[in-house]
Amino acid sequence: MSMPFYVPPEQLTKDRADFARKGIARGRPIILIEYADGVLLMGENPSGSLHKTSEIYDRVAFAGVGRFNEFEMLRVAGIRYADLKGYSYERDDVTAKGLANAYAQTLGQIFTHENKPYEIEVMIAEIGDEPTDTKIYRIQFDGTLQDVRRFGAMGGMEEELAEQLAAAADGLPDLRGAVRLAADTIERVTETDIAAEDWEAAVLDRTLGRRKFRRLADSEIAEYRS
Repeated sequence: MSMPFYVPPEQLTKDRADFARKGIARGRPIILIEYADGVLLMGENPSGSLHKTSEIYDRVAFAGVGRFNEFEMLRVAGIRYADLKGYSYERDDVTAKGLANAYAQTLGQIFTHENKPYEIEVMIAEIGDEPTDTKIYRIQFDGTLQDVRRFGAMGGMEEELAEQLAAAADGLPDLRGAVRLAADTIERVTETDIAAEDWEAAVLDRTLGRRKFRRLADSEIAEYRS
């Protein structure tokens, strides 16, 4: 009888983490930036129908990088979670923190118990009536949950993007300044020239009505960058 092949748990965990990181690094980056009236979610996405950013609930938005089918499953699950909680309790009970905790548990279970970890990272943003009420959370492929302040980056070359943002960010810009900062940072770090129609950008804007999520049109992005 042949002996079963043994892999030390620490080596298995490392291999899974390396596999997931490589998959995420191949994805086009997304940047989230707090601005005076809310949060900007922006990244390169030539597809006009396969979105990497989405509304989850009234004041909550989602951004994901990596394998589209995997973060799309999380996005849809998040919408169902929010709808059920808002219907069962109060709309104000739907929070980014609650959703982020649910995502962290799901990704942690998949990373630990499934043969293949998800090759994704996601960020969840929530705005309130004041800039101090803004909450942004990052959930990594292994379920690690992080609190994000002012700005964050995911996907390929995320460390370089974060360094550039830290060096350039000064206070809370207006929306025009946030779009310029996000686009210029991605183009500079990735050394690409991205057309207005190849960007995907959306905002959580506290000046809107009950639903705070809005996508930016190509013409708006071009105008803000001019």
